[in-house]
Amino acid sequence: MNIIRYPPREDWPKIIERPAFDYSHLFESVKNILEDVRLNGDKAVSAYGKQFDKVVLEYFAVTPEEIDEAERLVPDALKDAIRLASANIDTFHRLQQLVPQKTETTPGVVCWQKAVAIEKVGLYIPGGTAPLFSTVLMLAIPARIAGCREIILCTPPAKDGKVHPAILYAARQAGVSRIFKIGGIQAIAAMTYGTETVPDVYKIFGPGNQYVTAAKQLVALRDVAIDMPAGPSEVEVIADDTANPVFVAADMLSQAEHGADSQAILVTACENLVDNVIAEIERQISELPRKELVRQSLVHSRIIVLKDHDEVIAFTNAYAPEHLIIETKDYAALAEQVTNAGSVFLGHFTPESAGDYASGTNHTLPTNGYARMYSGVNLDSFVKKITFQEISKEGILNIGQAIETMAQAESLQAHSNAVSLRLIDS
Repeated sequence: MNIIRYPPREDWPKIIERPAFDYSHLFESVKNILEDVRLNGDKAVSAYGKQFDKVVLEYFAVTPEEIDEAERLVPDALKDAIRLASANIDTFHRLQQLVPQKTETTPGVVCWQKAVAIEKVGLYIPGGTAPLFSTVLMLAIPARIAGCREIILCTPPAKDGKVHPAILYAARQAGVSRIFKIGGIQAIAAMTYGTETVPDVYKIFGPGNQYVTAAKQLVALRDVAIDMPAGPSEVEVIADDTANPVFVAADMLSQAEHGADSQAILVTACENLVDNVIAEIERQISELPRKELVRQSLVHSRIIVLKDHDEVIAFTNAYAPEHLIIETKDYAALAEQVTNAGSVFLGHFTPESAGDYASGTNHTLPTNGYARMYSGVNLDSFVKKITFQEISKEGILNIGQAIETMAQAESLQAHSNAVSLRLIDS
């Protein structure tokens, strides 16, 4: 792991660079698959499923009987954990609902805003060795609360043609409408354009590999909305001499095991902490089943020693981490100064894993510095807001002349006339 001590500020831009992947060289091949599915529907989806997932399916849709079977296969302890997490996620996101408020901006001019659900949304959930059933909860529960009419989920099947039972159980708990055994680029294409089996949607959510990410970027150019730009997962830990090196190391490693391109950063003004954290990282790595993957991730990871907490906060806001854990004595005061972060975890007993699973906040967050301008997924991600206004005769008399003046100054006479004719009638 790279240790950087007291870097000058002019070096910070280089230090905060991520191990980001350039997807542009994939665009041509991804574009061909997208177009094939757009033109040939289920036939193309089936062909790519055979090619990439090594499975031939007669039907893509998951049946109610398969979900019933999955429910029987999920251990009771995991069911209880999923139900607890679901309740907390529901509680947190339900509080984000917009309460419409009418305001009279001028006597006779009433304006308000209404949140309306995006009617059809698509969720992509990766398969593989680590089935992300928690992401099903994070995406489908706010979609359900928002009132989305159709919640479509695509996930790649295993070679036996089945979907991991925990994904199916979580989908039923969260309120997913329909589930399809489709992975990769072809899943993004199916949800974008629709096929004979899969309905098209208006917005697509969810993580994926580099090909899925490239596909989402391409379809977002003109065909469908997506949740946010995606990059490798990351965590920054701020720690001082009150931090437990065992906890700090565990928090860094929990992020590092996401993938070889993940990044974990410790930022501290406490030089004495460094050696203890490094020793603890080495000890804990040896006990991890994914230790080789973690070691690859740590190549991109860093420990940065700065001179004081002012520099720590300035560096943090420049880095704009996806996850930020503050393990310091004055964590509340430091948190108030954070302006760029996806999700913040406060105190010595708040691991990032809590937000990943069960505290209630959403774990679908901006990476790669996008926390400077993007929020994580929340209830607003599943709605659009429509503005309304109602103007009485008194109202048009009060603002009409201003409208006429502004419209004429922009040489838009018809705009002015639409008001003038009403003023004459008033």
